[in-house]
Amino acid sequence: MIIFDKVTKKFPLGNFGLNEISFEINDNEFVFLVGPSGAGKTTIIKLIIKETNISSGSIIIDNEDISSSNYKNKAQLRQKIGVIFQDFKILYEKNIFENIALACQIKNFSYSATKEKVKKALEMVGLLEKEKVFPIQLSAGELQRVAIARAIVDDRKYLLADEPTGNLDPKTSWEIMKIFKKLENKKTIIIATHNNDIVNSFQKRVITLKNGKIIKDKRKGGYEI
Repeated sequence: MIIFDKVTKKFPLGNFGLNEISFEINDNEFVFLVGPSGAGKTTIIKLIIKETNISSGSIIIDNEDISSSNYKNKAQLRQKIGVIFQDFKILYEKNIFENIALACQIKNFSYSATKEKVKKALEMVGLLEKEKVFPIQLSAGELQRVAIARAIVDDRKYLLADEPTGNLDPKTSWEIMKIFKKLENKKTIIIATHNNDIVNSFQKRVITLKNGKIIKDKRKGGYEI
């Protein structure tokens, strides 16, 4: 479970990224974060993975308070969380197998276990035949599939995606979202997006943000701003 309790994130110039927001996300829940640019969606993701620190309030993940700027278990926390970015964050000097295997190597899995997990992840995203290909040979949609495979390969509990279809055409966007659909009820999934068609189609929980505040939180919501 993820709990935000009156979380505020204030930036150096005095503007608020988040302003006393509170919510709880249960295990295996599927949640969309929506709102205009600058509303606070990406800030929530960065706070969950401890890429930045809160100004006040508290964040609890799996009964552990991660709020402190001196939090010591950042590496262990991030091993629970797979993150997917709009710009993929792929290593272009490594082939697809090597990109995905990195997450397993960090956890010191054996080569045989890594190979099995990478194969399973590639099957999930429909790229099994591409494991020896280099990123430069893939389309944007295929690169996003690689990013998803990397995020799920070592059975991470949480899956966070920041505008995962932002650089993709509509057809490819739906293909990417079908992968998230297959992962439903297997992981806690949080997706920040501007894509109203996808949000309206999925009818999942929607947390709507504006100016760093939650203005709506609906269990079977749509894209409303």
